[in-house]
Amino acid sequence: MPDATAASPEQTRERSLHRLLRRMDRLIARAERTSAFFSRWRLALFLVGAAASVMAYKQALYHLGNGLLGLFTLIFLIVARYHTRLEDRLHQLRNWRCIKRAHLARLALDWPAIPARLVPTPEGHPYAKDLDITGPHALLHLLNTTVLSAGRERLAAWLLNQAERLPDQETWQTRQQAIKELARLPLLRDRLALAAKPAGKAADSEIDCARIQALLETQAGFPGLVPLLWLTSGLAATTLTLALASALTPAPNYWILSFAVYALIQLLTSDRTAPVFGRSLSLQHELDRLGSLCLYLERRPFIPTPTLRRLCEPLLRGAARPSTAIARLARTSQGLSLRAHPLVHLAANALMPWDLWFTYRLETIRRHLAQSLPVWVDRLAELDAAAALGTFAYLHPQYQWPTPLAPAAGNGRPAAILARSLGHPLLPPGKRVANDLELAGLGRILLITGSNMSGKSTFLRTIGINVCLAQAGAPVCATSFDWTWVRPVCCIRVDDSLEAGLSFFYAEVKRLKRLLDAAHDRSAKPVLFLIDEIFKGTNNRERLAGSKAFIQTLASGNGLGLITTHDLELAQLEQELPAVANAHFQETVEAKALTFDYRLRPGPCPTTNALRIMELEGLPVPGRPPKA
Repeated sequence: MPDATAASPEQTRERSLHRLLRRMDRLIARAERTSAFFSRWRLALFLVGAAASVMAYKQALYHLGNGLLGLFTLIFLIVARYHTRLEDRLHQLRNWRCIKRAHLARLALDWPAIPARLVPTPEGHPYAKDLDITGPHALLHLLNTTVLSAGRERLAAWLLNQAERLPDQETWQTRQQAIKELARLPLLRDRLALAAKPAGKAADSEIDCARIQALLETQAGFPGLVPLLWLTSGLAATTLTLALASALTPAPNYWILSFAVYALIQLLTSDRTAPVFGRSLSLQHELDRLGSLCLYLERRPFIPTPTLRRLCEPLLRGAARPSTAIARLARTSQGLSLRAHPLVHLAANALMPWDLWFTYRLETIRRHLAQSLPVWVDRLAELDAAAALGTFAYLHPQYQWPTPLAPAAGNGRPAAILARSLGHPLLPPGKRVANDLELAGLGRILLITGSNMSGKSTFLRTIGINVCLAQAGAPVCATSFDWTWVRPVCCIRVDDSLEAGLSFFYAEVKRLKRLLDAAHDRSAKPVLFLIDEIFKGTNNRERLAGSKAFIQTLASGNGLGLITTHDLELAQLEQELPAVANAHFQETVEAKALTFDYRLRPGPCPTTNALRIMELEGLPVPGRPPKA
């Protein structure tokens, strides 16, 4: 028999992370002590070197003083170089520790400790808010370990675009295989995060790809830039030559004339280069991080991971390596951002046409990278999003990889979702209750009845969120999960709108109408509809009549799904519609308290609990006086 005390895969992963963190703490403590030692040595070398040199000079031993000054300066520079390298390693260790602590927080669902780079909920989205995909304490909050803004957008698109655009089978299989390979490579994922981590900024800071692409999409040069650059370069060289001649010979100060013409041209063209400065200011930091990311990938062998090699191929082939090209762009951007330092900028432009030269260089690089950089960013975004899901798979080794049901011969396989021990990934393992689900056939409707707080809404979200994970290529919280492609559309969280003048009921009607329209579209994949407490915004008589009509229409559409209700009269639809089946959650009363096991059972709910809850809280109920 299995050992009841054996650790679960999640607990084993958690223990390994704790061991690694303890080892990091020891390394960081040792490095901090060594850094403090180097700091003391640098101070001692400076003081001893200065004192020895001054004493030698005072005794007129100038050659000895110069030698001592040079020797101590050399030793000081060597020690400073090693100290700087140690500080860089220490900084990387601290960043790595932050990454692992965030992983532990994700395992424990410690939301305040998980970096919150939240994705906004799209207006009118058919399931993002209902299934807790976006927002705080939601799925993307848990999953988002991306380091690129493009990677965050790609990850969000995989989870949020499923009602409109689903990947084809080949694309999905390639994506899932890349996620599987990345799940086995925690060091690769951490190195990518460390390479993109800026010095002195928050651990969750991301590379803004949109700003980089905007720099390349806007023309930097202007008509006449090249002739103007030649002219000003000639004037700068002439001014320097004449100035040297005036300084070394009795020649007149003709350099003032050439410099005046040069300065006038610079003044007249400064407005032409100002917009380029605005786009380049501080962008070199983003480019440096992007270049470091590409450099790490270029140096890494991808032989054991063929899918990742194919994904990164545009970054690895070709004469121009991305890291080299991006480094050139970073240096050019840094040169243009010199305008942020007025005195230095003025001096540089007085000696040479600094702004014109770097504007010309930026335009040359921009044309060279106009075609390549979007491809590189696209592949990096794909890798970044896959790495986030790979981290999710690594942290939850007990989650299973879903299997899409292959089309059968003839008319094809009907829509289906078949799951065993399906649980909600946003609930802690200790509180999570798993249930089985078998939903097969177009028009199939599982009508869920049950008491308040019995788990009906959570079960709907459990199905929806796992379907989204499966169709994004990630593992799911289940022991097995087989499904056909579906378009999720939900009506679980409905809010009224004072600004739009919508009541709760009218907002619900609009949501259900949109769901029904999607289910009538037979040119697309089947709809997975998840409806919580149908028509709860109106009276009992009209709710019952409207619910029956809606379910009858939905049963003939291009979809399948679940509907929860408190109207036990709707359970009779199982006798009228073959596509409808009943299931329920129920409660028990123990020690005058309601308890729930959150287990899905077949058939309609045999109990109700509204009056019991009212009575337990001291409200008046029929046949019993209120509690004092």
